[in-house]
Amino acid sequence: MTSSIQLLQWGAPENIKTMITNRHGGFSQPPFNGLNLGLHVGDDPVTVQKNRDALKTLLPNEPIWLNQVHGTQVVDADDYGSGSGSGVPSADASVTTTPGRVLAIMTADCLPVLLASRDGKVVGAAHAGWRGLAAGVIEQTVALMRSKQSNGEKAQAGILAYLGPAIGPHAFEVGSEVRDIFMAQNSASAACFEQLQEKGKYLADIYGLACLRLNALGIEHIEGGQECTLQNPDYFSYRRDQQTGRMGSFIWIDAP
Repeated sequence: MTSSIQLLQWGAPENIKTMITNRHGGFSQPPFNGLNLGLHVGDDPVTVQKNRDALKTLLPNEPIWLNQVHGTQVVDADDYGSGSGSGVPSADASVTTTPGRVLAIMTADCLPVLLASRDGKVVGAAHAGWRGLAAGVIEQTVALMRSKQSNGEKAQAGILAYLGPAIGPHAFEVGSEVRDIFMAQNSASAACFEQLQEKGKYLADIYGLACLRLNALGIEHIEGGQECTLQNPDYFSYRRDQQTGRMGSFIWIDAP
């Protein structure tokens, strides 16, 4: 597989590994070219599995794939074995303390949020489209991570976050109803919306909205959040292309 995919270097502990794919490499044909990881988008499933198998050579195990539904359900991946034999849970986030267990989020404009505890003992991954973000998927993911930290030392360990590629603040057009939902939850969300000339239309900063949620949880160390999937042809974008593939964001605890 020809690909530019590499492990992501950020401020997580040394034993926490992170990888985010783009559309380069893989075997899918247009409009899914090339490294499409989504089985639900209309691509040939045999080809998608070939892409996943090639990607698996860069990972310690088969990822815990999710059937993402824009909700807030969080999977405790410690209860799932690696591999397809464990089934595909319908959820939008997962958490694990098990070394070598790979968490996976698929996106093509929505925001992947990757989380790691400062002590390197627990990781989480969340699919945060605006619906899931507003409904509390980040809060639910962090809550499970903190519940799994030993001796209740959630404050002492702390959590770091990485925001993967998503539709950027100059491209994410939404209606006033979306702004109203976030404003009802936190008036500071106003800074994340830019009104357009067309009545009832705004540009939304999904990165900024996610940072507000993370900050409210006491998470201050946040990296990433500089990409725009719609404007960058290296990424899959549903808004740009409608029929397209899905990228993957992965995080795991390295086995000793």
